[in-house]
Amino acid sequence: MYCTAVCPYCIAAERLLTAKGVGQIEKIRVDLDPVRRDEMIARSGRRTVPQIWVGETHVGGFDDLRALDREGKLAELLKAA
Repeated sequence: MYCTAVCPYCIAAERLLTAKGVGQIEKIRVDLDPVRRDEMIARSGRRTVPQIWVGETHVGGFDDLRALDREGKLAELLKAA
């Protein structure tokens, strides 16, 4: 997950993933390293954080993650990863 230290959506995404049983989240702090922000934009096509991947699948941001959870698809994605 690409994130920053003070982003409330990043914190919410981490909480949701933790609640779903994800034990370890690789957090890439784009506020500390501009090169990583460029990498995030190149990979996702988006400029906002968080940008979340589950395995090799790009989920998107927090709203996308929450929508997947509400649709019942997040658990399936986490199992497959």
